[in-house]
Amino acid sequence: MSNATVATRAFNFSAGPAVLPESVLEQAQADLWDIDGSGIGILEHSHRGKVFDRVIDECEADCRRVGGISDDYAVLFLQGGASLQFGMIPVNFLPNGKTADYINTGVWTSKAIAEAKLFGNIHLPYDGKPENFKRIPNADELKFSPAAVYLHYCSNNTIYGTRFNHLPKTAAPLIADMSSEMFSRPIDIDAHALIYAGAQKNLGPAGVTLVIIRKDFAEQGNAKVTSMMSYQKHIAEGSRMNTPPTFGIYIMGLVFKWILQQGGVAEIEKLNDAKARLIYDAIDRHAGFYLGHSEVDSRSVMNIPFRTPSEELDKKFLAGAAEQRMDGLKGHRNTGGIRASIYNAFPRAGCEALANYMDDFAAKHG
Repeated sequence: MSNATVATRAFNFSAGPAVLPESVLEQAQADLWDIDGSGIGILEHSHRGKVFDRVIDECEADCRRVGGISDDYAVLFLQGGASLQFGMIPVNFLPNGKTADYINTGVWTSKAIAEAKLFGNIHLPYDGKPENFKRIPNADELKFSPAAVYLHYCSNNTIYGTRFNHLPKTAAPLIADMSSEMFSRPIDIDAHALIYAGAQKNLGPAGVTLVIIRKDFAEQGNAKVTSMMSYQKHIAEGSRMNTPPTFGIYIMGLVFKWILQQGGVAEIEKLNDAKARLIYDAIDRHAGFYLGHSEVDSRSVMNIPFRTPSEELDKKFLAGAAEQRMDGLKGHRNTGGIRASIYNAFPRAGCEALANYMDDFAAKHG
């Protein structure tokens, strides 16, 4: 990619579909035309052919390397986004009359809860809705049901800018939606029975969902479900029960290689913490002007929502940012204001540019 082309790229603060590593985009440009010297581009290859065999096998192997995932777990590349998992999980693991625990910390957990209620009883160990989801519960606030078949939580809440800094401790199998922070920091895979993540925030393009599921847990799934809703059948078919999202899997594989090239998730976490600190420091420097949505000890590193003193100033802030080629900063309708999403591939230079702009804007309008 030429320097002129790179220079035209904006800083993409979108919450998703989101920024991808430039080296991944450059490789994809070449492989769209001809991958592996085959004379055929990645979009055109059969999902049963040798070229895609190599792509999906490397993708899984690199995913296991990135996450330290043992053979006790299956790695699946599915469709339907995290939203399909909201229903797929209870249809497999929540028998009628049984109870599952759901920690409600945002919009996406609320949606997951609504889906799960179609299949069994739902207990909320904590409900953040009365406080507008501004924080993550402390461990001593969680009131689990005694015989839950599983506990579901969302590790990072994209809309409200909160994240879990501690794992919920329960005897029930632990299930996590990690869509907006997957592989942004080390994960205790072995503490979980199932982890899922829509790719479009931190792993790749929209259209593929990563699922990491303990094999013995998958075997407990309801046998009387349609094939596409069965984890066991997806495992047996190696994520190729039907035509999978081949391009999404290909890009995800390149992203895994990129993470490994950066030094793995431990190094990625250091970079992410430093990027987020630039923006949070700007919020805190101008505490009388900027107001963050999340409480300090619940702050997300991936998604940073904040507001100025008025909607009018919010609009001026966004217009001025756009003039400086900072895109995707408009806040979600549930929180309003501004939101900076700074996933793994988001460059530090973009955080520096935003922090400087925040200083200048506060000085001018504060």
